[in-house]
Parts: sequence; C-alpha cells; structure tokens
Amino acid sequence: MSVIRRLSPETVNRIAAGEVVERPASAVKELAENALDAHAQHIDIFAEEGGLARLTVTDDGIGMDAETLAMSVERHATSKLPLSDDGHDDLLNISTMGFRGEALPSIGSIARLSITTQKQGSSDAFVLTVEGGQASDIKPAPAFGLGGTRIDVRDLFYATPARLKFMKSERAESNAIADTVRRLALSRPDVGFALTLDGRSRLSLRPETGADARRKRLSAILGQDFGENALEIDQEREGVRITGLASLPTFNRGSAQHQYLFVNGRPVRDKLLGGAVRGAYQDFLARDRHPVVALFVDLPSGLVDMNVHPAKAEVRFRDPGLVRGLIVGSLRHALAGAGHRASTTVAGFALGRARPEGASAAQPHSAMAAWGRPIPPESGTLVSERSARVEDNFLQPGVPNAAELADQNATTEAQPLGVARAQVHETYVIAQTEDGMVIVDQHAAHERLVYERMKAMMAETGVTRQSLLVPEIVGLEAAECERVLARADELAELGLVIDGFGSNSVAVREVPALLGKLDVQGLIRDLADDLSEFDAALSLKEKLEEVVGTMACHGSVRSGRRLTGEEMNALLREMEATPHSGQCNHGRPTYVELKLVDIERLFGRR
Repeated sequence: MSVIRRLSPETVNRIAAGEVVERPASAVKELAENALDAHAQHIDIFAEEGGLARLTVTDDGIGMDAETLAMSVERHATSKLPLSDDGHDDLLNISTMGFRGEALPSIGSIARLSITTQKQGSSDAFVLTVEGGQASDIKPAPAFGLGGTRIDVRDLFYATPARLKFMKSERAESNAIADTVRRLALSRPDVGFALTLDGRSRLSLRPETGADARRKRLSAILGQDFGENALEIDQEREGVRITGLASLPTFNRGSAQHQYLFVNGRPVRDKLLGGAVRGAYQDFLARDRHPVVALFVDLPSGLVDMNVHPAKAEVRFRDPGLVRGLIVGSLRHALAGAGHRASTTVAGFALGRARPEGASAAQPHSAMAAWGRPIPPESGTLVSERSARVEDNFLQPGVPNAAELADQNATTEAQPLGVARAQVHETYVIAQTEDGMVIVDQHAAHERLVYERMKAMMAETGVTRQSLLVPEIVGLEAAECERVLARADELAELGLVIDGFGSNSVAVREVPALLGKLDVQGLIRDLADDLSEFDAALSLKEKLEEVVGTMACHGSVRSGRRLTGEEMNALLREMEATPHSGQCNHGRPTYVELKLVDIERLFGRR
C-alpha cells in the first residue's frame, strides 16, 4: 500500500465540486439559493450554451463588503449556520437554503468565477475572480444599483475536462436549468425571477403578494388550467403542516415530473411524495396517468434532517410515516370535498373540437364572419319556441318530452347537473342547467357510483377472506421479511393473513376472496418492494380496487340501454351526492358541462 498523504486543497475542492456541482443546473441552484438567503426581491439568471459557456446570476440582495467577499470563496465558510446554546454549530436548526459553505469554492475550483458585489447602503462595490481554485486580489468595481451581487461563471468544468464528457446536449442542460429555476420560483412566490437562455426569455415572473400569491405563482408556472382545476390543501397534525394545490383527477399528465414537494421552503426530490400521491389517487387514475401537485411541508427543523447530501436535494424525516400519512390524508380529504366536480379543461377540449373548420379560441367570431351576418338572439334562450314544438320528434321512446318535464324545471334545473332532457344513442344523457347544458356518459357515471357503494360496503363489513388449504411459504430477504411482518395487522384488514416462518420466509394463510386465483408469491414480493420504496402496501390495495372496479363495471348501466326520465334524473341526483363522481375509475370524465355563453359563442351569437 502507498503511504497515506494529505490531498492538496485544489484536489479536495474538485472532489467536493463533483458532489455539489453535477451539471450547470446545480450551479444555478446554488447561486440562486444564495441570492434567496441574501433576501433578494428579484433574481435574474442568464445562461449560454446550456450554462457550460456562461452563467450569470444577479440579485438585489444585501450584498457583501470586501472582508465578507474574501471569506465567501473559502471552503466551509458560511454566515448561515446558527450557533447552539453551547456555542457549537447547530445542524439541527437550519432555516436557510444554504449552510455548508461549499458552493462558491466548488464552482471556483472548476470554472472561471467572477463575483461583483455592493453592500446595501454603501456606495463601494468590489470584484473578486477565481480561476481553477486560485483567487485574485479584491479590487474596486463600478457601483450598480442600490446593492446586490452579480456572479459570473464562465467555462464551467474547464478544470475537470473529464466531467464535460458526461454532460448532455445543450438543449437538455438548458431544460434542466429551466426546471431548477421553476422549482425555486414555485417555492418563493414573493420573489421575482427572470431566466434568459441563449438570448431568449424563458421565464419572467414578478413578485406575488397577498393571500392568493401562491396560487398565482403556481398558475403562472404550471399553467392557468392548473390553477382553475386545482384543489386547496391545508392540513396539520402533530406540528406538521401540509399546504399547496393538487389537481382534480380529470386533470392529469402522462408522467410524474409535474409533482413538486417543498420542505420548509426548500424544493426537494423524495420518493415519499411519489408513493403518497400514488396512494391518494390510486382508485381515481389509471397506472400510467399522474396528477399535478405542488405540496409544501412545514415542520420544526428538529424533525427533518437537511444535511443528507451536499446538493441538499434530499431530506430525511424523523417520522416519515406521519408525513406520508398526512400527505395521503390531506389529498383524499380535498378530493372528497370536490364532490362531483370535473376538470374545466374537458369542456374546453369539447368546444375546441366542435368549432367549425378554421375557427379557434382566439377568434370567437370567425364562424359568424364566415356566415355573413350575426344571428339575432331569440328571447335569451338557446332553442326557439318554434323548434321546441318539434323537438319531441328527436326524443327517443321512453324519454319524457318537454311538457312532462315542465313541472320538474323549477326544482331540478337549479341543481348542479340540471334536469334530463334527452338520451342520445342510448349512451349519453343530455341535461339542461340554469346556465348551460351537461352531457353525461351514463355507463361511466353509473360505474363510479357502483364503485363508491362497493367501497363503502367493504369499509363497513371488511374484506372477505378465503383460507388456503395449505399455507403458501414465500421466501424473502431478512429485511424484506421484517418489513412485511411489521405490517401484518394492516394486511389482515385487507384480507391477507400472514405470519413468520423462519427468519427468511412468511407463511400466507388467508387471502382476499375477491382476488380469486392469485399469484401469492408475486403478490408478497410486490408488497415487500412497495414497503421498501413507498412505505405502503399499494400492490394489494390496487389489486383489490381493480377487482372492485371490474365488478362495478359489469354491474353498472351499460351503453345502449334506454333510460326513462326518472332513471336519468335519479342518475344525476346521485352523481351530485356522491364524491368523486366527476370521473370514472380510470380518471376519465363522466360528464361534460357546456355553458350557454360558450355555446352561443360557438354558433356566432356573441
């Protein structure tokens, strides 16, 4: 073996830089977080060639004097880590974004770094440069504004050319920078952000204030549609508070990359969020669809460890079960409170598809212009009296006509889903509301109602079990076996009875009767994986709910069945009274609501 020797400071800094600055987006994150800690009200970020050629971060924070500037590029020098009562650095009460004192020296060791700063209230500005870990003398610089700091990073990784070989394309690195800035902007709606990539503005956000500042910022970044179709989250338990917004099930995406978690204001990536969201939405969405959520966890600093990784993108909770349970509970509570509400984007999509060729949302009068002249309004209603006299010819047998429904209008049109007017193709129920119309997919709607009834019955009576003649022995690793057996009581409530069989096996004695012929070995191994990754037995719950969903599908009103007026209205009233009835078991909408004003605009009446 070689003789042990101390590594040079330059080598130490470059090793540290490999952990702190993995790619240009990491440098942007560290510099922007420093700006937030400096109480900046606006942060301007500029990048060229994916950030590899140049990165500039400018803020209007408190700035630094010459002495502080010199200390800022020394390794493990920081102004942010508080002192405990005994005078030692307190790693358990961290309230700032940064605290390790590694970012600037790490960047300076692998790039050409220039820091220009002016302390607020001072007319003197200073500049310091660092190249490959070698710092220059501090020099005076022209004053700019009322104070703040501008950090310019050029030729990132020039001192570690091997790292450059592992960089992705410029476009991929630019997108990573944009994602990083978006996450920081979501966490701090009170701060303005501007992002320019290769001369093109990618983000321009002004500071938001007021009670709805967070919703405004989330809508500005995640889209106005998200703001209109998001549910408010606000729950607290044992000192842990969850706030934020979560989308309706009918507003979903094809991947989970639009799910954001913030812990004490810090954007983090954590498996806990993925597992908790999946658990909360598991019987509302298909496995390949994902909701859009932004959740903010606030808890005492002593209950979370921020010092897990140099990049500070991971945290560790003292009680992860409490946090996960609170996330799942708050999401389910919000979803239950949404009732039968469905996403407004469904109606927008329907109107968009229904517009005549060439018409668009940006040109609401294009169809009217093509027809030559506007159509005069007819006594404020969509259907004229003359057309109403002949509408009976278009109703299916068994559907009540306008005269038979007249006495119901006063009481049912005031209901959210209105009064049934017709059935189209023995599949869709047309209902008239006070200010528009509703089109209901009778099979999807009734399937959801039956599914909710069956879930309620299971909750009351429990899951019926089926005993195995010969217990199934499943071999697992010792850690997996311990995890599964620790949840034996929870699994028993779901109809799966297990106990230990030696140190590396479990014996399965009873299984849920609903599941019929079952691959017990595969189920137990899936449960062990779920408990390891998500700390929840999602596989069994999903299998049970899949069976219940299939039973609900076969036990509900089928497409092609002709309904009476009483049946249609009973369906509408039950939908209004049943939570989650706005979407089927796979997240598809059960109804589309079209406002009268939109329909009139569609036909050029407005």
